[in-house]
Amino acid sequence: MDRKKVTEDFGKLLDIMDRLRAECPWDREQTLDTLRTLTIEETYELSDAILENDLHEISKELGDLLLHIVFYAKIGEEKGAFDMDYVINRLCEKLIYRHPHVFGTIEADNSAEVIRNWEQLKIKEKDGNKSVLSGVPSGLPALVKAYRVQDKVRALGFDWEVREQVWDKVTEELGEFKAEWEKADADRMEAEFGDVLFALVNAARLYGINPETALERTNRRFIDRFEYLEEKTIKQGRSLKDMTLGQMEEIWQEAKCRDKE
Repeated sequence: MDRKKVTEDFGKLLDIMDRLRAECPWDREQTLDTLRTLTIEETYELSDAILENDLHEISKELGDLLLHIVFYAKIGEEKGAFDMDYVINRLCEKLIYRHPHVFGTIEADNSAEVIRNWEQLKIKEKDGNKSVLSGVPSGLPALVKAYRVQDKVRALGFDWEVREQVWDKVTEELGEFKAEWEKADADRMEAEFGDVLFALVNAARLYGINPETALERTNRRFIDRFEYLEEKTIKQGRSLKDMTLGQMEEIWQEAKCRDKE
C-alpha cells in the first residue's frame, strides 16, 4: 500500500464531499438524523457481503461506509463541533491509550487480557463509560445485544468456570419455560423464553460461535430450501396449499440432500 497515495486519495474524497455539500441539493439537505438510517442500511449491506465472502462487494460497501463517516464529519465541521481531523486524532489517541501492551509497558500475553485491560481503561477515561455495560448501544438487535453484554462482563471475570456448565443453565431455563407453558401464562412464557434464548447465546459464545451469524446462515438455508420447494411444486403443476405436509417434506428432504451435495 502506497501511504502517500492513500493520503492524497483521502484528501480528494474530502474535496469531493466539500463540493457535494455546496452544490448538490440532496447532499446539502442531509442532516445527522437523515443519514442515520442510511448508515444502518449500509452496515447491513456490508454484513451481507461479509457473510457471502464477496471480497469485491466488501470493498464497495466499505467505501459506502467511509462516505458516511466523511459526511458526518463535514456536518460536524459546519456546526463547529468537530471535523475529520478531530475524529481521526481522537481515534488515534484512544487506540494508543487502550493498547498499553503495544505502546506502553503493560504486558498482555493473550486476547483475553487485552479485552480485560480495554474494558477497564474505558471506565477510567474522563468521558468513558461509567459501567462496563453502558457502552452497549440500547438500539442493538436483541440477539446481538445479548452476545455483547455477555462478552463484556466476561472481560471482568463474570463467566462460567468451565464452559460445559452452561448446559445446566440451558436445561434449567427450558424447564422453567415448560412450567410456564403448562400454566398458559403468556407474559411469563415470554419472559422465560427470553431466558432460554439468553442461555443459548451464552452457550454459543462459550463455544466460539457467533449466534447472529449462525442464525442468519439458518435463515438463508431455510429460504433457499423453501424456494426449491416452491419451484418444484410449480414445475409439477401443484400448489403448496393443496399438498399434505408429508408431500412437502419429501421435496424438503430433496432440498437438504442437494445442499449436502
